[in-house]
Amino acid sequence: MELIVGGLRPDLLLADVVLPKGMSGRDVSQAVAARVPSCRILFMSGYTEDAVMHHGRLDEGVVLLSKPFPRELLASKVRDLLDG
Repeated sequence: MELIVGGLRPDLLLADVVLPKGMSGRDVSQAVAARVPSCRILFMSGYTEDAVMHHGRLDEGVVLLSKPFPRELLASKVRDLLDG
């Protein structure tokens, strides 16, 4: 967040759903989106999509990659989001 507050305007944020030390990926994405509305968000998680969505960690319609994932899939998802 320090970089965003300092003026960085990323095109894409890749965030893990579960993060250490209090903030979740959802919290981080909401904070970034508030400052950079054009930033696309891509989540990743070691939990299954059902577990993440059904336990309220993410909203319906978000883009989620389940770990482990091949780098080709990551590249494809990033391209899709940026081309959006």
